[in-house]
Amino acid sequence: MLSNDILLDAARLLVELRAAGLRLVSAESCTGGLVCAALTSVAGSSEVVERGFVTYSNEAKTDVLGVPAELIAKHGAVSEEVAREMAAGALRAANPAGVSVSVTGIAGPGGGSAAKPVGLVYLAAQRRGRPVVVKECLFADPGRAEIRARSVKAAFDLVRAALTT
Repeated sequence: MLSNDILLDAARLLVELRAAGLRLVSAESCTGGLVCAALTSVAGSSEVVERGFVTYSNEAKTDVLGVPAELIAKHGAVSEEVAREMAAGALRAANPAGVSVSVTGIAGPGGGSAAKPVGLVYLAAQRRGRPVVVKECLFADPGRAEIRARSVKAAFDLVRAALTT
């Protein structure tokens, strides 16, 4: 599942976070912890990775990250609004982390709709004290494993964007 490209990118991101003096927390749904797994596959990651939350169910998003149930009911778990709240909630729950990343989406093969098809993923990243950066990805449907792998790569890229925002 974790390709050499993802592991190399994880190693590069760890170097960037270490240079910035930041610890990272993840809040993951459709990736089920793969962002954290990729980062912690690299030796020395304990200096940078604070923790990861796998909040697969709506209840977990609410209980662990403080995402309002009303927000999920209004916009759905796969939405920009929920991704934003997941990233903010992860930072609240994981002090002293300085940057967060969240992922919520539909990895398939089922669960999609015309409005929210398989391959739709929302990501958010936030550096403490700065604005949340959000990205919507539509990976079509290259298969569950590929959607999740692309989501990990997109999460790393979004963390980099949050570092400079």
